[in-house]
Amino acid sequence: MAFALLLLGSGALASAAVAAGAGQGEAPARAAGAPLRVEAQAQIQPQVPTSAAEVKLSFAPIVARTAPAVVNVYAQKTAQQRANPIFDDPFFRRFFGGQGGPGLRAPERVQRSLGSGVIVDPAGIVVTNFHVIEGADEIRIALNDKREYEAEVLLRDQRTDLAVLRIKTEARETFASIELGNSDELAVGDLALAIGDPFGVGQTVTQGIISALARTQVGISDYQFFIQTDAAINPGNSGGALVDMAGRLVGINSAIYSRSGGSIGIGFAIPVNMVRVVVEQAKGGSKSVRRPWLGARLQRVTPDIAESLGLPRPTGVLVQDVVAQSPAAKAGLRLGDLIVAVEGQAIDDPESLNYRFATRPIGGKAALAVNRGGKEVSLVVVLEGAPETVSRDELVVRARSPFAGATVVNLSPAVAEELKVDANATGVVIYDVDDNSPAAAAGFKPGDVVVEVNGEKVARTRDLEQLVRTPLRAWRVTVGRAGRTITALLPG
Repeated sequence: MAFALLLLGSGALASAAVAAGAGQGEAPARAAGAPLRVEAQAQIQPQVPTSAAEVKLSFAPIVARTAPAVVNVYAQKTAQQRANPIFDDPFFRRFFGGQGGPGLRAPERVQRSLGSGVIVDPAGIVVTNFHVIEGADEIRIALNDKREYEAEVLLRDQRTDLAVLRIKTEARETFASIELGNSDELAVGDLALAIGDPFGVGQTVTQGIISALARTQVGISDYQFFIQTDAAINPGNSGGALVDMAGRLVGINSAIYSRSGGSIGIGFAIPVNMVRVVVEQAKGGSKSVRRPWLGARLQRVTPDIAESLGLPRPTGVLVQDVVAQSPAAKAGLRLGDLIVAVEGQAIDDPESLNYRFATRPIGGKAALAVNRGGKEVSLVVVLEGAPETVSRDELVVRARSPFAGATVVNLSPAVAEELKVDANATGVVIYDVDDNSPAAAAGFKPGDVVVEVNGEKVARTRDLEQLVRTPLRAWRVTVGRAGRTITALLPG
């Protein structure tokens, strides 16, 4: 049965010989053909507990401190259902009463979602997953003592799948909150508690261990660097707390791998060090998250690349290109350099490096350990945000063309960083695409770079606006997507 990632084989047992009398000389030889006897030198003998303290081991004190800070998040949005296309015909529109006829109005449908959240500030600042409140018109917070409040969104960050909310109160209230820990201090095997509201049954606590760290191939968000745990996480736990044995928040539960939709012991949480960055910027009044920009294109090191570089194993990330005047260029990073560590933290793939940069403050510095031609080089990168070197000049294409319904902006390092586009690309980038628009039907996606239209270069949004003014029966379009150049002939 296939596994699915939800946002919230067998083998013979190998026998082993245990040396008897270790440290006391050689083990006695066995006779030919005699069976091998495996004897334990020392065995743990069961013992009767000698005190009440040895009997009563409980996580209750940790739960008592942290559970009041974990809340339910109810999100509601009203979706307009698509009207029957038959009403696009003028005859039927007139027959059913024109624009205001009851048969022409598409019915509205209320969609509700349930998730969890964590109060991280006594003033009522709540962290949850972006996918829990995505598109919501109304958000309510329910505390574990049954009180309910409306909430407002301070910041949404789809790239990390995080959202920061604030509880709305008439009087200034103080709420139970949880201390933020340090996810870099976690180790595989550490005990952890997951607290949330699975399946809407009510607040639930589950216990497990940290199963793995730095999971980068999960596919949940742009910044893939997740804590894996076997503490039971189920639908409804999204946005809930992953807590360490000191009662500190170490992660926000986000997704599970599952066959049936229920927990099978493979859950993923966003590290609290990433959460802290998003919360701090939300408190500062920012509506979007600014992150440090390296200004280099990176490549994962495969076994073949590692062999060609003389490395004992695949490690680090290879620099494929450096943007002129970027922090990477100013620090002295070169084409072919192998970045192996950031601030002493080992780097094994581009996702790990992106995470390390994203969790550091703009205005600071980051020390890079670089392998250059077999020699170790230390570089210091000044942490700067990607610049807006040209105005975005945002434009929604309205003219009859394959681009109708697309929002386009001028390309700059800031836009390239935001949409994960090559900063050295030239052209106009598609920022958004309206549903059910000609642009959506043509297959355009956010991040596509429009390079040419009917053989004419597109350098600015106004160039594209000029080129699509005259309707045509066919359009020859060249776009850049994920490092590839695609040319297509599209109908007018």
